[in-house]
Amino acid sequence: MDYSAANLPLWNCIIQLGVIAGAILFCNMLRNRIKAIRSAMMPVAVMAGFLLLLLKYTGLIRIDGEFMEILVYHGIALGFIAMSLRVPNKEANRHDRAALKSGAIIVSSYMVQGVVGLLISIILGYTLMPGLFKASGLLLPMGYGQGPGQANNVGSSYQSLGFAGGRSFGLAIAAAGYLCACIVGVIMLNVLAKRGSVSASKRSSDDDLAVDFFQDKNELPVADSVDRLSVQFAMVLVTYLATYLVTWGLTSGIAAISAGLAKTVNTLLWGFNFIIGSAVAVLLRTCLEKGKAAGIIERQYQNNYLLNRISGFFFDIMIVAGIASINIEDLSGLWVYFILLAVSGGVVTWFHLKRVCRWAYPDYYYEGLISMYGMMTGTISSGILLLREIDSDFRTPAANNLVSGSSVGIILGAPVLVLVSLAAKSDLMSIVVCLIAAVYLAALLLLIKKISKNK
Repeated sequence: MDYSAANLPLWNCIIQLGVIAGAILFCNMLRNRIKAIRSAMMPVAVMAGFLLLLLKYTGLIRIDGEFMEILVYHGIALGFIAMSLRVPNKEANRHDRAALKSGAIIVSSYMVQGVVGLLISIILGYTLMPGLFKASGLLLPMGYGQGPGQANNVGSSYQSLGFAGGRSFGLAIAAAGYLCACIVGVIMLNVLAKRGSVSASKRSSDDDLAVDFFQDKNELPVADSVDRLSVQFAMVLVTYLATYLVTWGLTSGIAAISAGLAKTVNTLLWGFNFIIGSAVAVLLRTCLEKGKAAGIIERQYQNNYLLNRISGFFFDIMIVAGIASINIEDLSGLWVYFILLAVSGGVVTWFHLKRVCRWAYPDYYYEGLISMYGMMTGTISSGILLLREIDSDFRTPAANNLVSGSSVGIILGAPVLVLVSLAAKSDLMSIVVCLIAAVYLAALLLLIKKISKNK
């Protein structure tokens, strides 16, 4: 085997990860040394991501976009698996309704974005831009709410139905949403900080923490034949392997039953594999708890402190890779329409979430608002990145709400895929779909308010 630099597949992974690590270390140094950067509450991972994006387009370094997308895809799942394996505290039982509330908030945000997007596309289509594909307004919730995967799929579908450049436009909206989450989200963090509503999360010094912060009773001893960190990584990776097998089994079964259904559902299952991973992790955690209660298992294998660190590691890598993989070329064409959608999406999503998060998360309103805004304009990774600035150790349920809410959101959001398909059939159907989305939005708002009152 050739171990030299000529063997690019051998060294590419190390080179790309080394570039990410170097960017993180450099930006962390800047944040520690420059007070203005610290005051701006700009996360190190975001700074590192935009630094690599700049260096990529100046030609100073080579970024492997495909490898970066792989890191983002796996990083989301591994990060949330680590979080889901944590042993819950007693306070978690107070938030048993959070999954349903969060799911309703997520889908209601889709509806808000869909209504606004369709209104813009319909109005422009009948006035300034005759011939505009009216259903293309639904690419706003696909790009902002569901991310680049669905934006790419729906955009490609609309392109085949007559929307010229639909795939690139969908990806452009997704890229704009991610930038909105990172830039506007950070700006709003600073606005809230100046008002005194939030403050930068304090990373506690190890000297100030009690021993039980680092470990629970009856955990694996520190001096054991296997390192405790190795055990945590082993559980995360085994869970992810099980996630792959479960997803593969589900998609294979669906494909065997119906090829048409598989074409729609299987992409969704692989795209949201972090939800399946979280469910598998919860199942493993439950089995360990039952085994311990029955006396079959003597020790507690999970260490919450280390699992937090592992999830933080994967989220940092994922955030840097996600920003660095953005393609500016996707922002070409249909500029007026694109700018209207991008700006309107960011604004209406913020004001919608301000209202519903106050109902749903009165005990941790700002953490819930900031994390949801990051996710509903970008991806779960951008929601996590904003949340970590004010809740670095995930002490509130806000981070878990993003996962549990996404799970419920798949059920409540099932009509979205139907509406996306119907709207493309004709201009009239686009108008009808806009009205249906508005009615469904009203129903979801009533559901959120009712659940929030019945604690």
